[in-house]
Amino acid sequence: MSKDVLYLKIAKSVTEQIKSDTLQFGDRLPSLRSAQKLYNVSLNTVKQAYMELESRSLVESRPKYGYFVSQTSQRKLALPSVAPIQVTGKKNTPEDLIGKVFGTIDGTDVTQFALGIPGKNFLPLAKLKKSMINVIKRKNDSGTDYEPVQGNESLRREVAKWTMVMEGKISEDDLVITSGAMNAVYTCLMAVTKPGDAVAVESPVYFGVLQAIQQLGLKVVEIPTHPIYGIDLDELKKALPTLAACCFVTNFNNPLGFQMPDENKRALVKLITEYNVPLIEDDIYGNLYFGAERPKPCKFYDEAGLVMWIGSVSKALAPGYRVGWVAPGKFKEKVIRQKLIQTVCSPSLYSDVIADFLEHGRYDHHLRTFRHKLYANYLQIQKSVTQYFPDNTKISEPKGGFMLWLELDKRICTEDLYDEAFSQKITFAPGRMFSQYNQYQNCMRLNYALEWTDRVESDLEKLANMIKKRI
Repeated sequence: MSKDVLYLKIAKSVTEQIKSDTLQFGDRLPSLRSAQKLYNVSLNTVKQAYMELESRSLVESRPKYGYFVSQTSQRKLALPSVAPIQVTGKKNTPEDLIGKVFGTIDGTDVTQFALGIPGKNFLPLAKLKKSMINVIKRKNDSGTDYEPVQGNESLRREVAKWTMVMEGKISEDDLVITSGAMNAVYTCLMAVTKPGDAVAVESPVYFGVLQAIQQLGLKVVEIPTHPIYGIDLDELKKALPTLAACCFVTNFNNPLGFQMPDENKRALVKLITEYNVPLIEDDIYGNLYFGAERPKPCKFYDEAGLVMWIGSVSKALAPGYRVGWVAPGKFKEKVIRQKLIQTVCSPSLYSDVIADFLEHGRYDHHLRTFRHKLYANYLQIQKSVTQYFPDNTKISEPKGGFMLWLELDKRICTEDLYDEAFSQKITFAPGRMFSQYNQYQNCMRLNYALEWTDRVESDLEKLANMIKKRI
């Protein structure tokens, strides 16, 4: 039998096992070596068979861990809808709801599906403590001196080293250190807009971005967004002549979790360049990918200096340190001026600690472990939602990060549901927080970067039962 027919025969065999539920979503396929012995074929034939299965989206590869049955292969629940933007609809101010949800941040006896913060078991606490001790020993000023307005030089150098995805296009001189990613977003908005200007965002959009834009007296323009491909570029093109800036999360967006395809990123950069509109790109989740390699940001395709690329350690390393950065392109001097006005400089101690960790803390090893835990939790929460929630629940398919977006039966109001869930010590982020209009009221965002215990599983089932009782 020819090699070509052999690899297809193996692919067909695995496909049948997936269709019959012998292999289920999240199951690991035999390793290449094991499959080679199992089918008595060459290693290349097995590789070809697995690549064929991957091309059909039946399996997905995870570096160093192998091949797994993909979510797409056995999807039982539909994707969330692409919502038409209700521009004539009544605007709301979700500050009250945001305040209520953030009020649970120090709750120790709450199952925290609401806030986008990784659990402590995901973070390298001992190594961070070691870096803190190293810095304190080294610093004669105990961290009391001001650092340059642009930011700590050693931190900028280490961040530049770690931006391998940019293939050398970012140097330490291109970066400005900020107090976390939201501070970077706010500073960038102030640098490129004036009150009354319009700024485009995804819809649904992270509520922090929504509040920042509104706080600056700017108009929010929500662009319809697909849960797999991201913003609708045709709709964006219609809005571009009226825009002063765009503010998007293109890799593992919060809350939908999509990874915008590379061709869409190129098209987006081409569009903003054509209309000379800056793009504030929050790439805070970029290192938390489930696929074979870290996806490129729009900044990689930017030749005109219009993309203001933002990163941070808040989601993968140290949320409370508030250390972030931006590569502002042609707007660098404006961003530095805004930073000087707002904060003078960043806290030098935490900048030094993160610089030390990036240099000595095996950041690559930490990220690999972190991604593995996140992916395991993603598989778990997907299975649990499919098992417990009503059959008409629609669920996102994130390619990284740790947010899951659910669209429930239209009879459900997640704002009302929140109060009942909180009385049972369960929290989530109600959908109304993610738009300036009264929409997404039957939606919720769940954080799955928490230690997966029997209680977490049980509370997810409880939440599902509350929803079922309301239908």
